[in-house]
Amino acid sequence: MNWDGLDLSILLPACLAGLIVLATHVPLGTRVLARGIIFIDLAIAQIAALGVILAQFLGMDEHGFGVQIAAGVAALLGAALLSATDKRWPDFQEPLIGTLFVLAATGGILLLANNPHGGEHLKDLLVGQILWVSPGQLWTAAIASAVLLAVIAWRSGKLAGFSFYAVFALAITISVQLIGVYLVFASLIVPALATVGMHGRQRLVAAYTIGIVGYVSGLVLSAILDLPSGAMIVWTLAICGVLAQLLPTVRRSHPARSANVGIARNDA
Repeated sequence: MNWDGLDLSILLPACLAGLIVLATHVPLGTRVLARGIIFIDLAIAQIAALGVILAQFLGMDEHGFGVQIAAGVAALLGAALLSATDKRWPDFQEPLIGTLFVLAATGGILLLANNPHGGEHLKDLLVGQILWVSPGQLWTAAIASAVLLAVIAWRSGKLAGFSFYAVFALAITISVQLIGVYLVFASLIVPALATVGMHGRQRLVAAYTIGIVGYVSGLVLSAILDLPSGAMIVWTLAICGVLAQLLPTVRRSHPARSANVGIARNDA
């Protein structure tokens, strides 16, 4: 174990990046789960990543503002396409999302095929580089996330159609360059899935707690064990989601338990 790896100058910015991502991903994750379009985040994240790869392929500086714009435009175009398919073929939305994900993923592979550092770029986009986020990235992400949270709160139950897909796409664009595609998916789905059956403020508090504990414990363990931070956080998020089921408040609200209680009452 490497206890010297617990460097707050590195871990604290990474932790702040996780909190910024969770701020928008927890409420959006509950909506994604309710809609039954679980893999939309993977598809949009991969499309945003494709925008980054395309911008770099065209010669843009990988840390420049142009790459951010390219990722945002790509994600919004993907959101517009999915919004249109949701209206036209709602029964086939999930397989269409999967197809779009595969096309975006393989498109990125094709663009990086002749790049000597292509494998490294692809790994960074998938697993992320949360330990190396810059103050500039944090400020930009924090401001943009605050604006998106205001829109989510303002629209509340009216966030549907293209407005939902657009907000979702922009949130994903912000996070995918901070933490990578895999961690984006885990941040959206795991806290929401772990709190299924809960409602309102209670669910948000529980989901945020799971997310925060998952990020902090993942960062600490990755530093001590000298393992990749993104991959470790995915696992600690999942473990925290499972452990949360041991809490009476979470366990009582689970749909399976509610159904069993209802059956027992009917039998009685």
